[in-house]
Amino acid sequence: MARFILVHGAFAGAWIWGPLIDRLKATGHSVEAFDLPASGDDHTPASEVTLHACATRLCEVLASNSEPAIVAGNSMGGIVATQGAARCPSHVRALIYVTAFLPKNGQSLLDLTQLPEGAGDQVQANITIDGDPPIATMPDAASRQALYGACTDDVASWAIARQRPQPVAPFVTPVSIPLGALDNIKRYYVVCMRDRAIPLPLQRRMIAENACADVVELDTDHTPQLSKTDELAKALDRFATHVSISKIK
Repeated sequence: MARFILVHGAFAGAWIWGPLIDRLKATGHSVEAFDLPASGDDHTPASEVTLHACATRLCEVLASNSEPAIVAGNSMGGIVATQGAARCPSHVRALIYVTAFLPKNGQSLLDLTQLPEGAGDQVQANITIDGDPPIATMPDAASRQALYGACTDDVASWAIARQRPQPVAPFVTPVSIPLGALDNIKRYYVVCMRDRAIPLPLQRRMIAENACADVVELDTDHTPQLSKTDELAKALDRFATHVSISKIK
């Protein structure tokens, strides 16, 4: 069985992975989720939230156990997972992008949203950005449509009530991947067909431009950990099996 570390996206926290953690643990996997700076129950000042700080937090979690982990990121968590893996690759067995941003060296989350295939992104269309440092806020009604469109009303309301404003710095900072840093780390992708935050054409472009060892498609929204929990758990278990077989070979 594998060690999984789960990286949440913007406006969320470790809480968003709760149902998925239960499913993965039930099949024998070790699973850890954590709050990024200024997210969930973390109280880091917004002025200290950078992509570097987020990647540092991930690397700290990775280093807390000697066993290399499969790191799965959702949405902005894909940016953090990529940067963290580039900084501490010996601690990472594989990267899984759960309808997440999959950047190349020098690309930021904002760069990816501005590609032609990103047109129609309902997060960028609805967030408001204020303050110094700039912080993004997602209105409840927009969140329901953009993030939780396939979730039940009860689940969507539960998630929206836990959202927090998101410091913008991790959106605009390009990832820095040293030459060869990710060469030995396989990447996998979970496509969500009804995602209104990362449009399907953008998901497909990122997959086409980055070598992915396997891809699973789910007919759901931007948060499959809540809307298609069992199906996502099966996909991650499938990827973990692939990683194990590849390691043996």
